[in-house]
Amino acid sequence: MELKNRVSRVALIGTGFVGSSYAFALMNQGIAKELVMIDLNEEKAKGDVTDLNHGKAFAPDPMHIRFGTYADCANMDLVVICAGANQRPGETRLDLVEKNLKIFKSIVDNVMESGFDGIFLVATNPVDILTYATWRFSGLPKERVIGSGTILDTARFRYSLGEYFDVAPTNVHAYIIGEHGDSELPVYSSAYIGGIPVMNFIERNKEYTKEDLDDIFINVRDAAYEIIKSKGATYYGIAMGLVRITKAILYNENSILTVSAHLDGKYGEDHVYIGVPAVINRDGIREIVELDLNQEEEERFQNSVNVLKEILAPHFEEVKG
Repeated sequence: MELKNRVSRVALIGTGFVGSSYAFALMNQGIAKELVMIDLNEEKAKGDVTDLNHGKAFAPDPMHIRFGTYADCANMDLVVICAGANQRPGETRLDLVEKNLKIFKSIVDNVMESGFDGIFLVATNPVDILTYATWRFSGLPKERVIGSGTILDTARFRYSLGEYFDVAPTNVHAYIIGEHGDSELPVYSSAYIGGIPVMNFIERNKEYTKEDLDDIFINVRDAAYEIIKSKGATYYGIAMGLVRITKAILYNENSILTVSAHLDGKYGEDHVYIGVPAVINRDGIREIVELDLNQEEEERFQNSVNVLKEILAPHFEEVKG
């Protein structure tokens, strides 16, 4: 059966802060028809299932929510992975590589043994590395393995620019691309507010400065560290970002979202998953959108690619070349 003709079934692996927040947001937006929740901590997952079902009378659509196992992934359209070791205070996303690669090998192997033939959506950090690993471990086409990428960074950027220019974030069109981490970059050359380039606002009005924009970006880049310091983890924002990607997939939207995608020659690069704008529909990633980067942006994006390849190379032979 073609993906676009299937009933909307989602399996969630990992019911920690991010996973349970995703399930809550998914139910409240009424996007999927069925949600299977899977976790090594069965009692936690079963408790989440019961808790969510008790709120079903208030949901826009009575999504069927149940506890399950890897075997249930066989008929799923989408498997969302939120399992793995968490980022601790003072720890970068890339510090998590060793621990989470081992966890993901087990998860992906178990999912594929079920006969799964849908789309993977990866949220666990370092998301670009683990999305690449999921692609390699699963053997699925690159279009059907997607990472959350810089979707949250882009949302934070749009929110912050909206606050700065006093406009709704929905009227801000701007991207953060690259690694979901310290080497990411803002694409000012393609940033618009109501159809007007952001840099034009800077030139026309002395109230706004490029230095302020740089400060906004730094705050966006480091936002996770501040949130982790304050409350131990980030989960609401990324959960809503995951639901947004889920909706684009299940509703066959052809929406452009900044996800972690395999470049496969785009931007002159290969053997890496990294955050870039991409067209998302029921088949996964339809195509990658290549932005016209200026020289500084090209150099910073190249640096971000190199950071990820240096992490991937010891684990995947094809990246070394």
